[in-house]
Amino acid sequence: MTRTMVLGLLKANGPMSGYEIQQMMESSQTDLWAYVKPASIYHALKRLQEEGKVVLEKVEKTGMRTKSIFKITEDGVLELSRLLKTSFSNSSVMFPASLYTALTFMENLEEDQIVEALEEQKTQILKVYASMKSGYEKKRNVPGEITPKIDVIFHNIYDQCELQLKCIDEILGILGRGV
Repeated sequence: MTRTMVLGLLKANGPMSGYEIQQMMESSQTDLWAYVKPASIYHALKRLQEEGKVVLEKVEKTGMRTKSIFKITEDGVLELSRLLKTSFSNSSVMFPASLYTALTFMENLEEDQIVEALEEQKTQILKVYASMKSGYEKKRNVPGEITPKIDVIFHNIYDQCELQLKCIDEILGILGRGV
């Protein structure tokens, strides 16, 4: 996903530095919904440059700091198209495999430990949910930031969070600790 994100941002915004890409990714919270850590872009830029997908357009110097500005190449545009087509064709349904495995063998753990762990998971999901809602509200206050595709992304994330919270509550209900 990092390659797709870097190439997509370069194609959409034109030449950018690694820092500018990182800032855009952090403001969009890509670590939460795309599992792309902003710091991973520097490695991706290096690899993409080695492969000829991006080129170093120029180096800007400001005092003691240097800033490398990268530009997507035609080969990079083709790679972005390939990555996007693959992403659209792959199933987006991801099962919470570790949760399902744990449920299968839950009799091997004390009930209090299960409840404590589920409550921790619930807390983590609620944090993501609140963070995404906050990000959405910030975007809504900027004219033109919320497009129909952005709406789809955020509402699907909300639905996924709500579905996982429902599942956890059902498990807690099985344990007699339901809401």
